[in-house]
Amino acid sequence: MNELRHNILLSELQFSASRSSGAGGQHVNKVSSRIELRFNVIQSQGLSDDQRQRVLQKLAGRINAEGELVLHVQEHRSQVRNKQLAIDKFFELLQQALHRPKKRKATAPTRASRLKRLESKKIQAEKKQRRRKEY
Repeated sequence: MNELRHNILLSELQFSASRSSGAGGQHVNKVSSRIELRFNVIQSQGLSDDQRQRVLQKLAGRINAEGELVLHVQEHRSQVRNKQLAIDKFFELLQQALHRPKKRKATAPTRASRLKRLESKKIQAEKKQRRRKEY
């Protein structure tokens, strides 16, 4: 992703902080270290129409009814570290959603693999033939 597009996407991110859940004692009750990242996929200027459709399709389970991708991060006690982690996760998700897998080229089995398969079938058939009772 080029630098300009990266900066546009960064400017479109919305953050909010809240109190984190879980262990942490008194600290967790005082500090808002949990970060919620919101990104409106539908109204984004940083994505082309093709990319937008791809993200909406690939990340459908993470996108709410308003077309926003929502991430929650509360791994660290620091709000700043959680914010950076949320940004990293966002770009990683975006990169995975926009990745196009290579098309598989159909290939025919090699002559050696065909011969090997026939040979193993012959061995199996002989093995079963020996097991038969002869009357």
